[in-house]
Amino acid sequence: MSTAAGAPAKRKLGLHLFLRAMLSPVAFGAHALVEDEHGRILLARHTYTYRHGWLLPGGGAGRGEAASDAVIRELREEVGLTAYRSCELFGLYTRKSVLATNAIALFRVRGAVLSFRPNFEVREIVFADPAAPPPGTAPGVLRRLAELRGEAPQSPYW
Repeated sequence: MSTAAGAPAKRKLGLHLFLRAMLSPVAFGAHALVEDEHGRILLARHTYTYRHGWLLPGGGAGRGEAASDAVIRELREEVGLTAYRSCELFGLYTRKSVLATNAIALFRVRGAVLSFRPNFEVREIVFADPAAPPPGTAPGVLRRLAELRGEAPQSPYW
């Protein structure tokens, strides 16, 4: 996508984030530790300019939407999830951002099968060894991976 063509979409996203912060100062999201058949964890690079590095896939839950439904919907939309063996709650976290306080339900999705194509939200994905994530992995993701490996106690903060 060229810069000129992407400008209206980025303005729309910025307006959406501003309105969401004004109307809903607490946002509820669902993210996932997505594991393939080899135990590798899915990391994503988003197209958004405010989200840098390798991140866990996921997003906001809709009004009245169950967190488990939201995470599966987000995985289908963002990374082309086509099948999975199980989806279990891993933890609940709080993250304070500039615009809002986020409550995040983190799920462990095992046996994931994807049909990924770069899209408006995610430009690139990688399945990585949870003990050796790629350079540029976000600090919060590194903390979640340490928890997953049992090398750190689970924190209530992202």
